Amino acid sequence: MVKQQVLLTAFAIGLPLFTLGCGGTTPSDEETTTSESPSTSGSGTITLVANGEDFVRQGFVTKDGWQVDFDHVYVTLNDVTAYQSEPAFDPDQDQDIQAKNEVTLVSEPTTVDLAAGGAEAAPIQVTEEKASPGMYNALAWQLVTPEAGDVNSAMVLEGTAQKEDRTIDFVLNLDKPLAYQCGEYVGDARKGFLEADTQTELETTFHFDHIFGDAEAPADDAINTGAVGFDPMAELADNGSLNVDLATLEQELSPENYQTLEKAIQGLGHVGEGHCKETEA
Repeated sequence: MVKQQVLLTAFAIGLPLFTLGCGGTTPSDEETTTSESPSTSGSGTITLVANGEDFVRQGFVTKDGWQVDFDHVYVTLNDVTAYQSEPAFDPDQDQDIQAKNEVTLVSEPTTVDLAAGGAEAAPIQVTEEKASPGMYNALAWQLVTPEAGDVNSAMVLEGTAQKEDRTIDFVLNLDKPLAYQCGEYVGDARKGFLEADTQTELETTFHFDHIFGDAEAPADDAINTGAVGFDPMAELADNGSLNVDLATLEQELSPENYQTLEKAIQGLGHVGEGHCKETEA
């Protein structure tokens, strides 16, 4: 559905087309920087948002049949930088971002709740910054352990899981600092093209179905074969309650399940459906 929407949007406003989806590719340098050359004078505004998608806002059924609903999903962002990269950055290739211009969007740890605002809420606004016009076709960002406040892990998932006659209130403290380099945002509207006296949006996106899987996808789909699901965590619950950190999960889960979980956490970071490359935090 997302692919169809983007194609229709591109045709409607004359944007170049590109392959997309979680397995999609980054638009070429020619498509992103040569065919669109906004005036370089003046400045505009970049709004950075963080998006846990409908999985976080509305809940979902995991690959192993648990209805998961989130009360809070805290993530702490830092060192978020938007780039005008030439050539366009492709996270699936062994290359670095070649910046001809960049702007720092977040320079200190900033915690946001991706589940805030209810089922129909928009992605969470993180910050706004002035920037020079141009096509911001790459984004680098980090997940870090907060330095202050009540949240003490890079990522905290709080909610309820229900399956048949079982209900589990869970808190998962996933303190796994990560760093990502990402290409251009891929989604149902193009983001990152900034002209003077206008505004554009950039997005850090989190794909939580990578951890739990998705009952709406086939069992042999990569989103499910690469996910740990909720069953292994449910086995650790006591009297309907589960409050664990990553160290406990490493100790209590089977080596295979923990490795699957660890890889899924590393793969959370996206820009819409566009890929990111994990780098050292």
